[in-house]
Amino acid sequence: MPGHENASLSASRSLRLSRAPGIPSLQALYKLARPILVIVPALGLVLGFASRVAGDGQWSGTIWTAATIPVLGVLIIEIIGSLRRGEVGLDIVAALSMSGALVFGEHLAAVVVALMYAGGQYLESFAERRANREMTALLARVPRTAVLHKDGRLEEVALDVIAPQDRLLVRQGDVVPVDGLVAEGVAVLDQSALTGEAVPVRKRAGEPVMSGVTNVGDAFDLSATHRAAESTYAGIVRLIEVAQRSKAPMARLADRFAMAFLALTVGLAGGAWLWSGDPIRALAVLVIATPCPLILAVPVAIVSGVSRAAKAGVLVKGGRALETLTRVRTLVIDKTGTLTHGHARIVEIRPMAGLSSDRLLQLAASLDQASKHVIAHALVSEAKGRRLDLLPPSEVEEIPGEGLEGCVDGRRVVVGGIRFVSERVPRVGAVAAGQYPAGSVVVAAAVDGEPAGLLILADPLRTDAAQVIASLRRLGIARIIVATGDRREVAQAVTVGLHLDAVHADLTPDRKIAIVQEEKPHGPVMMIGDGVNDAPALAAADLGIAMGARGAAASAEAADVVLLVDHLNKVPDAIGVARRSRRIALQSVYAGIGLSVVGMIVAGLGYLTPVQGALIQEAIDVAVILNALRALWGPEPS
Repeated sequence: MPGHENASLSASRSLRLSRAPGIPSLQALYKLARPILVIVPALGLVLGFASRVAGDGQWSGTIWTAATIPVLGVLIIEIIGSLRRGEVGLDIVAALSMSGALVFGEHLAAVVVALMYAGGQYLESFAERRANREMTALLARVPRTAVLHKDGRLEEVALDVIAPQDRLLVRQGDVVPVDGLVAEGVAVLDQSALTGEAVPVRKRAGEPVMSGVTNVGDAFDLSATHRAAESTYAGIVRLIEVAQRSKAPMARLADRFAMAFLALTVGLAGGAWLWSGDPIRALAVLVIATPCPLILAVPVAIVSGVSRAAKAGVLVKGGRALETLTRVRTLVIDKTGTLTHGHARIVEIRPMAGLSSDRLLQLAASLDQASKHVIAHALVSEAKGRRLDLLPPSEVEEIPGEGLEGCVDGRRVVVGGIRFVSERVPRVGAVAAGQYPAGSVVVAAAVDGEPAGLLILADPLRTDAAQVIASLRRLGIARIIVATGDRREVAQAVTVGLHLDAVHADLTPDRKIAIVQEEKPHGPVMMIGDGVNDAPALAAADLGIAMGARGAAASAEAADVVLLVDHLNKVPDAIGVARRSRRIALQSVYAGIGLSVVGMIVAGLGYLTPVQGALIQEAIDVAVILNALRALWGPEPS
């Protein structure tokens, strides 16, 4: 709902602002400079050749050196930072080959290596930048104010000035800004973003209300009990921040080959130098060993996979998320809005007094056109979905949160809760007694003073839920667990028949994090959710997937993958795309490294110069990149 989106975005933006340092980090500046670092060696390479063609060949070496130095300088800074963090990557080989080429006067080889390295780094960051741009489409503008009763007037104030005992007006559609008590009136609240409860709840004067829930009824007054920074929603934001800080980073696919390939390269280069006494042979080995099949082919395959997933309605936030998607072995999944649709629908109609189901729904929905209540909206939507002609109501009287009474098609109709309708038509109470699905809402109707029937609403399981779970089992997900804030009897009733390992209910956001942490010994954990209460667990999981089409922006911000369409079957599709992309990336890695090792041996024996080695490596790169681009094609995801 829009209210959920707004509250969620407020938290996610606050989280981002709290992390923003006063001065950009070197890594952040490097990301900004990456396009320039590609242009400089490319332009230098062209200008160097142009000077030779023009007859000024003595300048070509200087131009190529000048074009190489910026890339080498930034690369050295990156390597120092990585070593301080205890990380050893393949970037060291590129630095050694560029440095050696400059020292021994092989300027052309140096600039070619610089161009290949800078291009690979740019491609690797492309997926992340693209995902960040797409995320802006999921986020809406956020209200940062509340309506305060002050000196007999209503005044719009910033959230941070609200103090306990302040009296606020919460309008229909507003997100409750702070924890408080209903001061006056009846509050009809959608708590699904926080608790997972799909059916709105009614709160009377003196009953507590949590921040972050949405008012779906008439406006009511709230007496604040906490400041905004101390309220429920702010606590969830802090949980997200802690979970993201504690989340272990996943190593890049290319870096997993770093130590072995680095040792092999240094060994062959050093051996060639010692055996021949010619440092140029060592340089030729380093140049052809520059791991561009890893630096280039892996990012190309990953970016292709990210693009492929986006076409299927799945936003994957970068290469690490795509790689992790291939490795998950445990699924923790929310119920409301994930396994279910997240809003009440009619699951059964029990007509009486000789009415058909459609006629009962037509009368009830026609009267409910005059109400803004979320249940009334569900009845109207169902009637329209069945193509029933809705008639104009008249003489309508409504008690907010209780029900309506009025005339439809010349008949006196009463629609609402069982108590509301039975107060006007006493026999309704007797006929309404019976068994109903756990967590359902029963709407009673009476026509011309006689019981007319019951309309039963619930948040049903998605029709494809069982099929999706079966597909995930076939893909190797060994454990599937439901974790919901909804009531236990509701969760158990809804998930009957699903092949699940456990169902955990009545969970607070911190307990959902605990469930995720408890499952990590079984293998990488994937969490799927949609509400604000899911965001901390999404951040804590090895891979978080948010239902972004209807879910809260806080969950989309905390997740690694966002489903841009409201279809759970996109999750197996995304895993399939990720695995195919990783398989193609590995094919490119193995083929590229194999060809590079052959080239290194040939160079060590003295049959290749550094420039020839750079050109051969370029040919290897083209071959493995073309192979990596296959990740863009293939069978269409469903």
